[in-house]
Amino acid sequence: MKVSKAQAQANRERIIEAAAELFRERGFDGVGVNELMQAAGLTRGGFYGHFDSKEDLAARSSEQALAANAAHWSRVVEKARDPMAALVSFYLSDRHRDAAGQGCALAALGPDAMRHGDALRAVFSTGIERFADIVAAQLPVRESDAGRRRERSLAVMATLVGALMLSRVADSEELSREIRTAAIATILDDGGA
Repeated sequence: MKVSKAQAQANRERIIEAAAELFRERGFDGVGVNELMQAAGLTRGGFYGHFDSKEDLAARSSEQALAANAAHWSRVVEKARDPMAALVSFYLSDRHRDAAGQGCALAALGPDAMRHGDALRAVFSTGIERFADIVAAQLPVRESDAGRRRERSLAVMATLVGALMLSRVADSEELSREIRTAAIATILDDGGA
C-alpha cells in the first residue's frame, strides 16, 4: 500500500526522532537499522526510501537533536534572572546527566562523530557554533572584544560538555558530582562567565 507524501514525511520524522534518542543513548554504532526502524514503529524495508544510509540518518538525526538542544538552552536563558547561572546549572544537573537520550548531542555523540564522515562532522561543527553563540550572548558586557568573547564562550562550552561527559562515565555519584561542582565553580567564579 502506497503512503501519501504527508504520511511519508511523518514517518521520516518519526525515524529521525527515534534515532536522535537512541544514538544519544548508545552511540552511532550501538544501534542497528532494524532497531531504529522498530523504535519508530516501522519496518526495516522502508529505511532506504527515507535515507541513503545509516550515516545519512546519523547526520539528519544529529541536526534535529542539536537544533532541539539549542532551542531548549535558549528557553532556559530567556526565562532566567541570571542566564549564565541558569544555563550552567541546567546543563550540569543530575537530570541532564541521567538523560543522555534527551540531552546534549555534543556530550553524548561528540567522540562518535569524530570517527565518522565529513558530513556528520559538519553537522556537529554547526552545533558547536550554535552553542558557542548562546554562551557568548550570556557573557558580561565587559567582554566587548569579539575575539575575547568568542574565546571565553568556547572555553565555557568546552568545560560544560567535558564535565557532562566525564560525570556520566564516573563510577561513583561522589566523583560525578565533584566534576560538575568544580566545572560550575570554574565557570561562574571566573567572572560569569
